[in-house]
Amino acid sequence: MKHEIFKHLFDIKTSIDSIYEYLGEERNFQEYQNNKLLRRGVEREIEIIGEAMDRILKADPNCQITDSRKIVDTRNRIIHGYDSVSADVIWLIVNRYLPILQKEVQELLKH
Repeated sequence: MKHEIFKHLFDIKTSIDSIYEYLGEERNFQEYQNNKLLRRGVEREIEIIGEAMDRILKADPNCQITDSRKIVDTRNRIIHGYDSVSADVIWLIVNRYLPILQKEVQELLKH
């Protein structure tokens, strides 16, 4: 694996870890929804994940990460459509899709 791809995978791992740290063990949607600082922190980490994924795809268009293009699209949506970002959608991403991404990235980092 190219060093640059490894670095970007590590950045994704770090951002996922940060999101889970921000949200704590007992994730609470109401707390997330009502805490602007928490929402913005999670959104920023998702932006970093999307940017790192975009760089990985540029270096290796055949990257074997599920929904890699959607990850980049989510980053773009948060950045360019900041006024229409839904807390519900971000919550769904964090709880349904980040665990999948986390497992895939951990496996790739082993190689």
